[in-house]
Amino acid sequence: MLTRYLPIFIILSLIAEILGTIGGFGSSVFFVPIANFFFDFQSVLGITALYHLSSNVSKIVLFKKGLDKKIVVSLGIPAILFVSLGAYFSQYFNPKVLTYILGLFLIILSLLFLIFKQLKILPKTKNAIIGGALSGLSAGLLGTGGAIRGITLAAFKMDKNKFIATSAVIDLGVDFSRTIVYYFNGYMHKHDLYLVPILILVSVFGTWIGKKTLDNVSQEQFRGFVLFLILIVGIISVVSNI
Repeated sequence: MLTRYLPIFIILSLIAEILGTIGGFGSSVFFVPIANFFFDFQSVLGITALYHLSSNVSKIVLFKKGLDKKIVVSLGIPAILFVSLGAYFSQYFNPKVLTYILGLFLIILSLLFLIFKQLKILPKTKNAIIGGALSGLSAGLLGTGGAIRGITLAAFKMDKNKFIATSAVIDLGVDFSRTIVYYFNGYMHKHDLYLVPILILVSVFGTWIGKKTLDNVSQEQFRGFVLFLILIVGIISVVSNI
């Protein structure tokens, strides 16, 4: 089936990468709903983990001048620990139920921040740890946790380059951890591996386009766009399972 629709899949994957780069929380929030139309859910988890590894390396290279090491530690360590837990237990949960819950959570949270613009998550280490744990658990169970991480990072009011670089470094650790667990869960299939080099090229090109686009976006526009994209992700997560 995918051979017939491969060009469409590649174009949609490229759009996911561009939007994920502009939003600052990675392509998986869009890629997972897209891939769900072409693969079974467990295959989606395996392919997303491999795709995201190259995607985050591209972001680290292109946005390497911006990085908050303190946030990488406080948010990244719990994310890496909990993604392994979520990846292991993903085989025991109904993914549709979990996707509905995540979608509704993102819709409510993003609308709150868009409507009540003065509402803020306090930039505290405790909140970074909680956000990291929730984003890691979500990434392991559902294949995507970047939107939760994005909302948490937004509290620290980083400039867009630092936001993206910090998010990408954390995501790289998350992806590496869950890739190992997904492999032993049997989510990676030989007949899907031909997609990996294609998606690597897509991730590099999409990240480059996203960076060029960000050069013309203000900090305030960036924050609003992040929240708007999170709202769209929540809607897609709910609608894709109807």
